[in-house]
Amino acid sequence: MLKRLFDIIFSTIGLLILSPVFLIFSILIKLDSKGPIFYLQTRVGKQGKDFKLFKFRTMRVDSDKKGLLTVGHRDNRITKVGYYLRKYKVDEFPQFLNILIGDMSFVGPRPEVRRYVDLYDEHQQKVLDVKPGLTDYASIEYVNENELLKSAKDPEQLYINEIMPAKLNINLRYIANRSFFQDIKILFLTAKAIVS
Repeated sequence: MLKRLFDIIFSTIGLLILSPVFLIFSILIKLDSKGPIFYLQTRVGKQGKDFKLFKFRTMRVDSDKKGLLTVGHRDNRITKVGYYLRKYKVDEFPQFLNILIGDMSFVGPRPEVRRYVDLYDEHQQKVLDVKPGLTDYASIEYVNENELLKSAKDPEQLYINEIMPAKLNINLRYIANRSFFQDIKILFLTAKAIVS
């Protein structure tokens, strides 16, 4: 209850404060490339239910048809403005809408696409017992995930066989010991990681 109240209050405040910034980025995105301002992707939420995740569009239209993983910050599908939005995690800000709606929380396992969730074993599926989040320990640990994928011969196999299981283990440990104060700690660590 406390967590949901926190999510509602701070997502609302965040959306109000950031609305002028949203407007600026919206204009830049439209000037930079053809396509919508927001990118809506189907992700898997609590209890395995699909929802639409909001992001600022950072890639050219239909880029997801060439693969779901982003390989390096200089992936040639990423637009000029998109590069900076991704670098400073600004593309994630529209997810405040997902938090306000109730699809997500500020802190929780990052929501995955169905293609990869279908690969979870029975134990790993326990990450779906809680709401997905905007940030988590795994996101901090793998802040440079795109660069790791860029250096791999087969990025998807690296993700499926190494990165995804490692992130799931981190998230399962979080779920086993989660608390409101731990969530606050994760938010501070996330802010520190972005700034640094």
